[in-house]
Amino acid sequence: MENVIADRVQFSFTIMFHYLFPIVTMGLAPMIAGFQLRAARAGDGVADAAARFWTRIFALNFAAGVVTGIPMEFQFGTNWAPFAARAGSIVGQPLAMEAMFAFFGESVFLGAMLYGRGRLSPRMHAFAAVMVWLGAWLSGFFIIVSDAWMQHPVGYAVAGGGTIVLTDIGAVLLSPFAWWQFLHAITGAVVAGGFIVAGVGAFYLLANRDHAVARRFVRTGVVTAFVASLLVVFPTGDRNGANVTAYQPVKLAAMEGLFRSEHGAPLAIIGMPDTQHRRLIDPIEVPDVLSFLAYGNFNASVRGLDDYARADTPPVALTYYAYHVMVGLGTIFVGIAALGVLLLWLKRLEQARWLLWILMLAIPFPSIANEAGWVSAEVGRQPWIVYGLMRTADGASTNVVSGETIFTVAGFAGIYALLILLYVMVVLREVGNGPGAAPETDAPSATRGAEAGA
Repeated sequence: MENVIADRVQFSFTIMFHYLFPIVTMGLAPMIAGFQLRAARAGDGVADAAARFWTRIFALNFAAGVVTGIPMEFQFGTNWAPFAARAGSIVGQPLAMEAMFAFFGESVFLGAMLYGRGRLSPRMHAFAAVMVWLGAWLSGFFIIVSDAWMQHPVGYAVAGGGTIVLTDIGAVLLSPFAWWQFLHAITGAVVAGGFIVAGVGAFYLLANRDHAVARRFVRTGVVTAFVASLLVVFPTGDRNGANVTAYQPVKLAAMEGLFRSEHGAPLAIIGMPDTQHRRLIDPIEVPDVLSFLAYGNFNASVRGLDDYARADTPPVALTYYAYHVMVGLGTIFVGIAALGVLLLWLKRLEQARWLLWILMLAIPFPSIANEAGWVSAEVGRQPWIVYGLMRTADGASTNVVSGETIFTVAGFAGIYALLILLYVMVVLREVGNGPGAAPETDAPSATRGAEAGA
């Protein structure tokens, strides 16, 4: 196996496993802050119990995310040394800012949330929750800025020896490509958080326990998931897609399975890409829609894969299927959340056991959709590690043989299997224990001093 393939397998495995946890932390953070603010302002005992419960789940994800994120940093120096040498002065800037301005702050205020009860006032506790929310999202922003620069490099110059140097940090941080990619990713994470909260609440209602907190979980989760699902589609998905169309048109062709350039290009709903014969097998297509989505004109010409050199095209099948998994699941999420909001408006949500079952079983699927979105973005960028500037094959270390890399992948797989087993066991134990004592009403509690006496 070539070194670069082994290196790519290792990095994709470790980052996809790691990404499972930031999805949850970024998705839960705003709802925890919302629960904590309501508890502080209105003395709402149900909101306080909800905030306590989800803070424990958040902390578990935060810890797992830290542990699984460390190996990726070392891979830049071991398996991707030429990339680090040429582009590290730019990619490293946002990553360093993430550690200094986001991660440390998030860690400090999470500690205040976990150990400050009875020591901090309710308002200070709510402030800590808001800062954890800000830190989680800011952390995601800086990391996505690094990735977005690799997708669409700006604010740089090429020095002697091919080294890429930073010339304008503002251009890197304020790149529209980075901002729309961040907003699309963060709303996707909030969809995941909404479905997790609603799904756990649905479990409690189906099990006929913790009714007050369960009702709050389901209502909050469904509304959050509905709003975020719409934002994933528009404007964040639309504008992110427009950037791909403008700067990475070959990725657009791969995601849509468009092999030949067409005026009035159709949108493929389903189909199987046949890369040997350069066609989609048994497609179901909507005429002209891809041209409209890409260029705002039903008759616009969209370039197909055959217009590009084979050496410059990404792996078509993987890019295509990952993108369609993301889009298909996203469409389903809009439908499920819309049904939930409708039943909530009709005051029938908690009695609709069929929808409660759907919400509970849907818990893992937003994370799958987020992972599929990552695959379509990163695999679709190939064969470039920095788009248009540096090929992936040129970024891999030449002195690390593939056997060494595969051996470490096997080691990571064993360790991560144990980690995910322990993680699931602890999370299920927390869910089984429940949110703890809470008033069996959704009304604010009679006193605002309950938290201080807890």
